Amino acid sequence: MTISRRSLFAATGAAAVTIGSATQAQAQAQQPEVEAEASRRLFRKSLDFAVAKLRATAPAITSFPQETKFEKWTFADDGGWVGGFWPGSLWLAYLDSRDEQFRKWAVESALRLSPRRTDTSTHDIGFLFYPSWVTGYRLTGDVSWRDGAVEAAGSLIQRYNPKGRFIRAWGKLGTPDSDGRVIIDCMMNLDLLTFATQQTGDSKYLDVAVAHAETTRQFFLRPDGSTPHVYDFDPATGAPIGPNTNQGYSPTSCWSRGQAWGIYGFTTMYRRTKKAEFLDTAKRLSDFALKALTPDQIPIWDYRSPLAPNDVKDSSAGVIMACGLIDLAKVTGRYSYHAAALRILDAICRTCLTTESERSDAVLARATRNRRAETGIEVSFPYGDYYLMEALLRVLKPREIAQAVGL
Repeated sequence: MTISRRSLFAATGAAAVTIGSATQAQAQAQQPEVEAEASRRLFRKSLDFAVAKLRATAPAITSFPQETKFEKWTFADDGGWVGGFWPGSLWLAYLDSRDEQFRKWAVESALRLSPRRTDTSTHDIGFLFYPSWVTGYRLTGDVSWRDGAVEAAGSLIQRYNPKGRFIRAWGKLGTPDSDGRVIIDCMMNLDLLTFATQQTGDSKYLDVAVAHAETTRQFFLRPDGSTPHVYDFDPATGAPIGPNTNQGYSPTSCWSRGQAWGIYGFTTMYRRTKKAEFLDTAKRLSDFALKALTPDQIPIWDYRSPLAPNDVKDSSAGVIMACGLIDLAKVTGRYSYHAAALRILDAICRTCLTTESERSDAVLARATRNRRAETGIEVSFPYGDYYLMEALLRVLKPREIAQAVGL
């Protein structure tokens, strides 16, 4: 049998095309793995940077970092609403490094919050005691942390309005100041209550958490999955008045950090209760936020700012959302949420850390507190550093962080 030169060349060419196609397909299949490994290296480098920054700054800090000014921490002596995040960051540094010095610093800092256990003047008790005392209990087994956190939960539920089924956000009890005001942030205070029920067996804490989450879902969630920052109720009757805002652009806008609090908070409440409506809410909030992200993957401060997509950023919204998305991916089995979290984290680690600054006290830059009031514009906050570290640990050390934050 003879084969013509033309047939031979054709066959050889076809084989080359087949081999080339196979090689290309193999390369394309390997590309996500290469990119994932590159991201993991970046994440490890970023977490190392965060731990090193804490090691350098912690010895001189005897109060609670609140916000940077010219890259240096300013402080709130009583902790304000952010006091739990500094000891929380130290606990996470201890979790990652197992350096006993971080444990010592975390204990010293968390103990300074002790007077706030009986504070009934704010709903931020969860922010204060969950990353500091609850995490301290989970990492050390010291029951004094547990008992103090349960006492704090008892203070928080005193702010519950049974007629409106909500936890009042601001204002001292017994005063008319903001007595019917609820904010999306409070979804993050609810896990302190679920912890208290878990530890004591008393359902009163969980009952309040569930009622508040149900009210938030009913009145904050818009048909498109966005949320306002604030919703007002008549405190005497519990009747709804309507949406409002404090840190968002307007009552009809969508403040990105508030949306992130909602994603994280509703996912957590689903894990604690298995109520399908909470999972549905978390997914709808996430889907809206992911569609609203700009191509650089860093949230702007309000998704409906009239200057979008060219307004100032809030990297803290990004790291909070990344934590929530990783959690949501786990409970839904939808990898797309995990992949989205990795894209956000990758972008933040590449463009928002203070690695090029020799004077910065903080780790995460480009966070915004209140663009509407023109305060805290693209600076650093302790909650930004904390949730950055938590998100990185969710990727790099999932078992360890699960123990620390109760996943």
